[in-house]
Amino acid sequence: MYASFSYFYAVFRFLISTIFILNGLMAACSPDTPPVRCGADQLDQYLALIEGKQIALVANHTSLVGGRHLVDTLLARGIERDQIVKVFAPEHGFRGDRAAGVQIEDGTDPLTGIPVASLYGSHKKPEPGELAGIELMLFDLQDVGARFYTYISTLHYVMEACAENNIPLILLDRPNPNGAYVDGPVLDTAFSSFVGMHPIPVVYGLTIGELAGMINGEGWLSKGIRCRVTVIPCADYTRGQPYSMPVSPSPNLANDHAVLMYPSTCFFEGTVLSEGRGTDMPFEVYGHPDLPGAFSFTPEIIAGVARNPKFKGSICYGEDLRSFTPEEGWTRIHLQWLLEAYKAFPQKEEFFTSYFSTLAGTDKLRMQVEAGWDEERIRASWQEELEQYKEKRRKYLIYDEND
Repeated sequence: MYASFSYFYAVFRFLISTIFILNGLMAACSPDTPPVRCGADQLDQYLALIEGKQIALVANHTSLVGGRHLVDTLLARGIERDQIVKVFAPEHGFRGDRAAGVQIEDGTDPLTGIPVASLYGSHKKPEPGELAGIELMLFDLQDVGARFYTYISTLHYVMEACAENNIPLILLDRPNPNGAYVDGPVLDTAFSSFVGMHPIPVVYGLTIGELAGMINGEGWLSKGIRCRVTVIPCADYTRGQPYSMPVSPSPNLANDHAVLMYPSTCFFEGTVLSEGRGTDMPFEVYGHPDLPGAFSFTPEIIAGVARNPKFKGSICYGEDLRSFTPEEGWTRIHLQWLLEAYKAFPQKEEFFTSYFSTLAGTDKLRMQVEAGWDEERIRASWQEELEQYKEKRRKYLIYDEND
């Protein structure tokens, strides 16, 4: 039965990936909107900078030029195989096939023979020995614009290692699918972790290239050092315009809608409720065996996607959010589901786990929910710090606003 489930889930994920690609192609073919060209697509902007140099890449399955991987593209465009010293892989691995939280081991890419060093195993920052002989670092990962998505923490550590070892970094920028707004509590540095390293809101409204500028400019690297970063910006991109990614950025963000829901529904990871891992709809549903509700789902182990989901094999009752689309557009974090679930949950003292405040970047949100604050009052408590952040953010913007 499990083998059958895994087979059908693999087919499902193939279809989802196909839909991602078709959505991207449809957007690119729109007569009103020129296709976005990511930094990686603009080879004429960076090939000359890497020719003749010993380079390393921070890359994964999202590092695409058209439909081809960046590594394969560079090799096809004349970069010698022995020039690519190493690839550094973030959470989910170089090929993006590892479940969240699974440690990634060092190895070799079977398609190219290039050594792959893990940045999600025994250490999350490149070590000096791993950087030996490297003259230039190339960084290309697709971010989703939520503070707890760990690719931006990998960016921080790579920038820091490059600065400490005098290695320049070229960052190939990509659009932020949640870039149309700024919202959520600003992280209190007392709660810094790998799922939140910087004093920024949950939704910070910057591309990964813009965030690199802020990390440098605000002195957030160790001892205030600065990394020599060259950002290759996206072309024909306006901040906040809809962007459909050509591939799923990680195993549990399987479609565009899940990516847009993620800043709101990821909070359930810090509760005893299931956020849908172990199903074909993670971050688009939530539930628990003790919640009321007509909608139900049963989490199961899914190889490479959900290794030990909450309530494995148990029926969870809750809400199906797959059809949710806000009338005003995607302009804010939605707290109503967290608040409704807390009110409906019978054992309120067990609702939150210690991980919740780590995700939120503060213990205030948990205390506000427990005290019965409504969404409007909670959101009002963020506003002063959000305005301060937005003023700081202006210095690092590369792209125009979408009017």
